[in-house]
Amino acid sequence: MGIDVIADPVWFLLLLLWATPGALVAIAFLSVGIDRIDHAAVGAYAFRPLLIPGIILLWPLVVCRWAVLARNRER
Repeated sequence: MGIDVIADPVWFLLLLLWATPGALVAIAFLSVGIDRIDHAAVGAYAFRPLLIPGIILLWPLVVCRWAVLARNRER
């Protein structure tokens, strides 16, 4: 009698509300941000799909860290 995550609309909505901005952050960060933050990642496209699940899960941390590094780089 466990909770079926897909069948329960509340859990599904919460998952969707978390994963949607995470996917948008992953697309933006992997297409633009990673090259500006880590110079070793320039042209290294093979490993980027491996980062997608982690970025979707930890997207608030990625956004905060990206903002701090971008702000420090401008100085």
